[in-house]
Amino acid sequence: MGQIKENILIVDDEPSIRDILEVVLGEAGYHVETVGNGKAALDAIKSHGPFDLLITDLRMPGMDGIELMEKVKQFDGEIETIIISAYADIKQAVRAIKLGAFDYLQKNFSTDELLLTVEKALERRHLRQENRCLKQKLENRYKFEDIVYESQKIKNICEVIERIAPTRASVLVTGESGVGKEVFARAIHKKSDRRDRPFVAINCSTLPDNLLESELFGHEKGSFTGAVARKIGKLELAQGGTVFLDEIAEISPFLQTKLLRFLQELEFERLGGLEKIKVDVRIIAATNKDLVKAIDSGEFREDLYYRLNVINLHIPPLRDRKQDIPLLAQLFLNQYNREYGRNINLISIKSLEYLMAYSWPGNVRELKNTMERAAAIADPKDDILLPRHLPPEILGKEIPGEEEKNMLSLAEFEKQHILNTLKRVNWNKSLAAQLLEINRQTLYNKMKQYGITKKIM
Repeated sequence: MGQIKENILIVDDEPSIRDILEVVLGEAGYHVETVGNGKAALDAIKSHGPFDLLITDLRMPGMDGIELMEKVKQFDGEIETIIISAYADIKQAVRAIKLGAFDYLQKNFSTDELLLTVEKALERRHLRQENRCLKQKLENRYKFEDIVYESQKIKNICEVIERIAPTRASVLVTGESGVGKEVFARAIHKKSDRRDRPFVAINCSTLPDNLLESELFGHEKGSFTGAVARKIGKLELAQGGTVFLDEIAEISPFLQTKLLRFLQELEFERLGGLEKIKVDVRIIAATNKDLVKAIDSGEFREDLYYRLNVINLHIPPLRDRKQDIPLLAQLFLNQYNREYGRNINLISIKSLEYLMAYSWPGNVRELKNTMERAAAIADPKDDILLPRHLPPEILGKEIPGEEEKNMLSLAEFEKQHILNTLKRVNWNKSLAAQLLEINRQTLYNKMKQYGITKKIM
């Protein structure tokens, strides 16, 4: 006998069926308990539970399998249920699945079919447990302001932020594009005594030199062509708060000099003005470039670098902190579920394996985009994120299993969905039609259209 795995409760009024299932599942390594009716099953759950899986006969004296399943779920909402029956009762099968049964098997099933169904049902239970754990982590101690993490590297950075936030020391946040440098800058601001004052972000790479100067320091009316009125600069607007200078390596030598003077004196003049304006702001700068190399090449002032780099926070790339991927993926999935009206509550183990194996050159930003794409292309009925929801670059050359192929078209997706449903019900077309919520004739037409026969298996 293999290593003991999960706990399975078997309920059937036929002793021979109970004995067979106990032997088959026991030899597969599962811990099995058997009872003969619904009342005994409830007693077993109360006294010997919890169980991971319930396998119950549909028709039993006193309490049928569906009623038992509903009562059991009151004790454990995550337990999976497989309904078995000697009768091909299509209406009851559809009802059972719609009420939450994982699957419905007729008693002529093979040993392999039983073991595969049990394995998939238990995988789904594990998914629910893991995702519940992820959600608890998101809600509790694994969140620092808007920073979600589980890795020690990010934990260390958050501890540094706790210590430096109350000071007015300048901070240089470094790291690859997409690691979330602004998120960390905002966390510093929110943890400081400036939290109730403005946080003003400026991307230094998006504006030409003259406009960036005006954006930072403001200008007086008539100071240049088009200056029809006085403009208050971002440094002045951020009075008492924090200014975040993103892509600081992109500013010109002229603006580097002017910014250095401001950092030394904490005062400036508006463009075209004479009045000295004193402000109290904290400067947090960020870059994805190596400023030491930029200094060596003469592109960046060394004295400005030391003014900005009083404290350095280097944010590691996502590939170096993969423990954070499940939490971040769940966070973004929750966000886009709300935005797109989806209900993807679980991430399949296979999908998580793909996410963990990928190198994420675009870092957290790419992961966020991936979760948005998954939510956008998902069917409203989808409740599990499968590999077919992921983009080709993450799946790589490996092709997912038959049930999770990355479909090339809506027609191919429909064909695969029909084929999977037929396989699931052992090619019972009446049951398949009801599960697909179409009539039998439509199913026959679709099978003919797509060339679906048992031979294509």
